[in-house]
Amino acid sequence: MSALQYLTFTHLDICFAVNSVYQFMHASTYSHWAAVKCILCYLKGTTSYGFHITRDFFFALHGFTDADWADSINDYKSRSGYLVFFGQTSISWKFSKQSIIARSSTETENKALADDTIKVIWLQYLLTNRQVPFVSAPTIWCDNLGAI
Repeated sequence: MSALQYLTFTHLDICFAVNSVYQFMHASTYSHWAAVKCILCYLKGTTSYGFHITRDFFFALHGFTDADWADSINDYKSRSGYLVFFGQTSISWKFSKQSIIARSSTETENKALADDTIKVIWLQYLLTNRQVPFVSAPTIWCDNLGAI
C-alpha cells in the first residue's frame, strides 16, 4: 500500500483515490481492496502518460482551479484543487478538502481561486527575485461563472 502512496508523487491523477483507500488500511474491507485493484488496473493502462517538461521561452504563469461543492457526505466539506503552469510545464499543484463548509458552489470556487492566487503570487515573487522575465501577467482560470 505504501508503494501506491509513493506513486502519487508522479501520478497526480490517483492522489485522491489512493489517499481515500489509505485511510482504511488498518480496517480494510473487500470494497477497499477492489478499489486498490481498480487503481492498479488504471495505472497499467496509463503507463505511457506523464508530465512533459519542455524547454520554453514563453515565461508566463497560468493557474487552473476547480472545486466540488459539499461532495463528501461524511462532513459536507468541499474539495478543491489547483494546477500552476510556468510556460507549458506544471510546477505546482494541490488537491485537498477545504477547511470551511461552504454554503454554495460559488463560495467553494472562490476559496479555490483564493488558494490558487496565493500560490501564483508567491511563485511570481520567487521567480522575479531570480530575475526571470515575464512576458505577461499571470492568468488564473476557473469554470464557475459566479466566481468569475
